[in-house]
Amino acid sequence: MLLEAIDQDISYIQADEHNFKITKSSDIKNLKAVLGELPKDIKVGIGQDSHMFEKEEKGLFLGGVELKNEKKLKANSDGDVILHAIFNAISQAIGENSIGFYADEMCEKGVKDSKEYLKPLLSKIKKKKLKINSLGIMLECKAPKVDPLVPRLKKSLAEILNLKASRIGITATSGEHMTLFGAGLGIQCFAIVSLRA
Repeated sequence: MLLEAIDQDISYIQADEHNFKITKSSDIKNLKAVLGELPKDIKVGIGQDSHMFEKEEKGLFLGGVELKNEKKLKANSDGDVILHAIFNAISQAIGENSIGFYADEMCEKGVKDSKEYLKPLLSKIKKKKLKINSLGIMLECKAPKVDPLVPRLKKSLAEILNLKASRIGITATSGEHMTLFGAGLGIQCFAIVSLRA
């Protein structure tokens, strides 16, 4: 009607039967019939972390895996960007704080292993009677080459998070080398996690 009011040409396209508006409770039933029954209590969080590489030192930690021949990341901890991003994603999903709120104090006490930072958070979701449903990881870096590492990373993450490896997705990009990470100066990681009762 708006387009007609300003003398614009309009055309019509036949709609699909599944393209319907949710107005009444009966529409919700139709939606469930199309999509299947949705979980009653599902929470989602997204997390991010990034670190630059040290110039000379080697010993990269990624997803709980140590890659001795790859450049080390600059950090107070082991610099594991995957575990840090996962922490932030889980914490966001349950309305908690960023990793620094917990990990800074642990770093000061000499705890450098990022797996240790996750333990209190995993206990919290267990107390809330939640468990991790699925995990998605997206890395931006030039090095290391991520695809050959995926089986090792999934195995490690599955053990740390008590999650089936088939529920973990890991992808990577160099971003056409347009950022510091794609240019090889560090690694950036995004994680998205879903939790269910």
